[in-house]
Amino acid sequence: MDTTTARGSLLAALACVLVGGSFTANSLLGDYPYAGGQFLRYTLAFLLLLPLAGSGATARLRALGPGPWLRLALLAAVGMVGFNLAVLAAERSAEPAVPGVFVGCAPVLVAVLVPLLDRRRPKRAVLYGASLVAAGACTVQGWGRTDGAGVAFSVCALLGEVGFAVLAVPVLRPLGPRLLSTTVCGIAALQSAVAGVLADGAGWLRAPDAVEAGALLWQAAVVTVVGFVCWYMGMQRIGAERATLFSGLIPVAAACTAPLAGTGSYGAAQAAGSALVCAGVALGSGVPLPFTGRRGPRAPRAEEDRTGGQRTFERSSEKL
Repeated sequence: MDTTTARGSLLAALACVLVGGSFTANSLLGDYPYAGGQFLRYTLAFLLLLPLAGSGATARLRALGPGPWLRLALLAAVGMVGFNLAVLAAERSAEPAVPGVFVGCAPVLVAVLVPLLDRRRPKRAVLYGASLVAAGACTVQGWGRTDGAGVAFSVCALLGEVGFAVLAVPVLRPLGPRLLSTTVCGIAALQSAVAGVLADGAGWLRAPDAVEAGALLWQAAVVTVVGFVCWYMGMQRIGAERATLFSGLIPVAAACTAPLAGTGSYGAAQAAGSALVCAGVALGSGVPLPFTGRRGPRAPRAEEDRTGGQRTFERSSEKL
């Protein structure tokens, strides 16, 4: 495994571990208006990211055509605001494990969709690895009580998770990880404000108490700023297919931190699922497999990695 692949894998893994470990913060915001919380989170993240956007950010944004701007709006609406809303709505009539199981299948869909959009065949090793990751994520979380609405909203959450990766592919190369993260956070903040006014009226935003403020600060500064930048830097180096494999670490990290917060336990099922996730990530991402002495699929060349797969991005963006 070369240095570029190793760094990309570590960045993607760190991003997913941060998201998985943020579930405790989510539980502290149960009484806070949803749209208002999303507005504060993404606004604060936007302000923190703005100095990091890099030189020439305005010129790069002006150079974007209508197609990329539409994609950015969809990325924020589907992969950020919509995803969080779908998870929240699913948990009203289903146990949290149910949307988690559906979201755990995202690596399989991404492993199929990204190659098809690029007019190439999905790679077997990535597909096999994604299947193991999905199975491991389901094993970690188990299955819970639900109804038709819970299943429907869980499917929407799955589509949001897939969209967060797939929709970013053509715009990652021209914007880069930091400017992309900054832009989508700004758009998501505006979308959250509109959704809040339409859904909750004057009560869409209120001053958070000390606990809620701490949870929102963690989500904005750590999960969003650090997590988003690391995620897109990782995706730029190893591609969306392999990066999404690491999303299986989200339920693993949540299961590992649950006992520390007193919100769950870590048992045999969680250990077995974690092993499956790690095996799937190793198989599909190119990490050496110590128990077979083999390596996963050959990583793209360093030149292609640094541009986020230049030819892939250009062909994908032309389809819009």
